[in-house]
Order: sequence, then structure tokens, then C-alpha cells
Amino acid sequence: MSHADIGVIGLAVMGQNLVLNMADHGFKVVAYNRTAAKVTAFIEGPAKGKSILGATTLAGMISMLNSPPRRVMLMVKAGHVVDEMIAQLVPLLEAGDILIDGGNSHYKDTERRQKDLARVGILYVGSGISGGEEGARKGPSLMPGGDARAWPHLQNIFQTISAHTDRGEPCCDWVGNGGAGHFVKMVHNGIEYGDMQLIAEAWQLLRLVAKMSDDDIASIFARWDGGDLSSYLIEITADILTRKEKSGLLVDSILDVAGQKGTGKWTGINALDLGTPLTLITEAVYARSLSTLKDERVQASHLVPAIPIPVQHSIDAVQDVHDALLASKMISYAQGFMLMRAAAAEQNWSLDFGAIASLWRGGCIIRSGLLEHIREAFHRKADLSCLMVEPWFADLFTRLQPGWRRAVSSAIQSGVAIPAMSSALCFFDGYRSEQSGANLLQAQRDYFGAHSYERVDRPRGEFFHTDWIRSGAFAKSGSYTA
Repeated sequence: MSHADIGVIGLAVMGQNLVLNMADHGFKVVAYNRTAAKVTAFIEGPAKGKSILGATTLAGMISMLNSPPRRVMLMVKAGHVVDEMIAQLVPLLEAGDILIDGGNSHYKDTERRQKDLARVGILYVGSGISGGEEGARKGPSLMPGGDARAWPHLQNIFQTISAHTDRGEPCCDWVGNGGAGHFVKMVHNGIEYGDMQLIAEAWQLLRLVAKMSDDDIASIFARWDGGDLSSYLIEITADILTRKEKSGLLVDSILDVAGQKGTGKWTGINALDLGTPLTLITEAVYARSLSTLKDERVQASHLVPAIPIPVQHSIDAVQDVHDALLASKMISYAQGFMLMRAAAAEQNWSLDFGAIASLWRGGCIIRSGLLEHIREAFHRKADLSCLMVEPWFADLFTRLQPGWRRAVSSAIQSGVAIPAMSSALCFFDGYRSEQSGANLLQAQRDYFGAHSYERVDRPRGEFFHTDWIRSGAFAKSGSYTA
């Protein structure tokens, strides 16, 4: 019997394309799907003539794999389906075999599964995969993490099928132990939420505030894709804005209600848990939630219309929108890397942030020209606290500020909602503020709850309480947690 290098379970579009990608690069793959008819259709259709075998049972798939160790990759829906599939596979596998989850699983589920499978000697890997259907077929960004003993047996396959940069570098490397791979993919998706919202806001600014024509806006996005805003999402936006039908732009026939699958929400929840100010990405998630209130929004638009203030347009409104989009995009990346830094400290992950930026330079949805600069920034200073204070980025923020502020101000005066851009600017101003109003906030907490406070004239870590209501009691509830 001819044996395969790896087995792939799940023949939805991503699974099929990943199998075809592997076969195109010289690997022999055995494919399995719960519906046998789907396996037959795949083998007799897209996989015909390729080094791809079909299996109609899990036991049959395992019997077709080279050993040891046998490599099995799950491309199934995240959640209980993964657990059910693992339960069926464990009796068929042996100690040292490798099981990979290539779906969008929550990183804590990956942590749990790795620990459970380690008890029976199975090496578990949770790998983020980005690039959508096209990436899976032609070369995705891969973010594997979990049991590091598995990596030497996966590296050749994963780095061969991944996207590669112009310099030939694979957009795939080992991320870290436990759920690190899926955590990094989650943050990737959060940044993706932020990028998409920012681009939609830039479109609204050009359309509703600058009053530009649809053709001009499409040309602007195409031009931006050739400059410092160059990215996959700008590229596809330029294409979307040229698609027309009889009534006009196709995008105008699409209902303005955005869906979501949960990874952006997970990113925001984790940021709250870790006390990291992920303001832009969280606003992008809320913007999608607000979009779903379509009927309520239509009613409110008639009952509480905006009272616009005449806008004094700058000499070049397009440049202002460009600067606002670029600056806000950098804040989105900055916040994402801050979240990964906080998670790495809590989970004891040794994340290489420069390497992570490298993984995202090709194949993935958030690939952009900025990532090379981010990679270089972390190579210069591995423990960089925030991209805002890195000299190259700090200089660029300084140059972008005037246009960024004008664009946000114009939107506010015109009654056009730009939650991501405006929250990015608020984060920027908050992070660079030597003095905030939080001392008054902490005084309020101490006043009503005896939560205590630190003093500017005493060392950090010493806490004090004032008897604000002169009750004669000086008990305090304990020091606060920032």
C-alpha cells in the first residue's frame, strides 16, 4: 500500500485547498471527511491525478500514513467538533504521533487539549492559518504552537507549503508552547477586524465628508496600494470599489450589516482580562455589533439627525484621510503586539515579536508593507513596550498627526461615525500623556470605597487612604489593581 506523509481531516474549502497545496509541493496526502461521498467527489474531481489518497474511515486513513510519527491535521469547525474528533482518533494513534488543529480554536482549548493528549504521549499542535481560501491553495501564513517536539517532524511540510516573502523566507515558524500559535492567530484576526473597520471609515470620510466621486475614490485606493498603505486589504478594497452593476456600485447593493465569527470578540475579552488597552480593535468589534441594529439605526436617523458644523476642508483632504488611516493602522498593530506581550508574560511564552511580524508579511489577510518595519523595530529592541515609542514609528506619527487630527475633527463635525480612527487617536494621546486624570478617578475610588492610592511624593508601591468624610475610621479595602 502506498503510504502518505500526512492525513487531513475535513474537506471544506480550506481543507481541500490545503491538501491540494501539499500535493503540489510533492507531499503525499490522505484525505478524510465524515461524508464519504465528499471524499469520492474530491478524489475524482480536484484531486484527480495528484498524490492524494482518499479514506472513508478514520482507521483507514491512519493505516495509510507513514510511521513513526504519524501526522494528522484537523481542518474542522472549532469547538466541540474538535474534541469529538480527538476522542475518535486517540484509540487509533500511538505515543509519539502528532495531531494538529488547523482551525480557529480558542487558545485555552488548545492548552487543555495539549495537556490531556500529553498524558497518552500524543504530540498536539494548534496552528493558526491565515490567508483564506486563496492562501490555503497558494501559500498561507502558518502559526504553529504547542508541543515543541512535534516541530522537527512538521517543519518541512509547513514551511514548504506556506507563503514566502520576496526574499524567499517562509511565512511560517514555530511560535511557542501551549496555545501560543492559536493566540497569535487570534490577535492576527483582531488586527484584521481593526484594519477592515479603518478602511471602511476612510471610505466614508472620502465619500461623505470630502464628497468625492466613486470613481475617484476607487482610483485613490488603487494609488494607496502602491505606497506606504500597501496591503492585501487595500488591494481588494480598490477592486471592490470598481465592481458595478446596472444600478451603480455593487457595494451599495450590499446591506450594511457586518457579520463576525468570534475571534475579534475573543481578542477584546482577552485584552480586558490582561488589562491591555486594546481600544481600536474592541471598537471595531462593537462597530460590527452596532451595524446589526439596522432597523433601529434607520429609525434613529430620522428621529435624531446630526446637526453638522460647517467643515473647513484642508488643502488636501485625501492626504488627511491617508494620514489618518496609516496612523490608525499603526495603532492597531501597536495594540495587538502589546496584547501578545502581556499574554506572553502571563502564560510564560517566549514569543519572538519580530518573527511574528515576519509570519504575517505574506499569505495572510493583514499582510502589508508596515510589517517589515515592525519586524525591524523588534529586532532592534526585542522588549519594545509599544511601537509608538520606537524611533522610526515615533517620527512617522509626528508627521502624520496634523492630517490625522483634521480628518477625525472633520468626521465629528460632519456627524460621520469613525469609532476606530477616533479611538486610535484617543489612545495615541492617552499613551503619550505625561499626566492623565486618573488621579481624580483614584481619589473618587478611595472616597467611596477606601481603595487607597499612591502618592507622587512617595515611592511606588506605598498606599495611602484619606478619611474623606471625616468618619474617624481609617480602614481601607486594600491596594488597587491597575
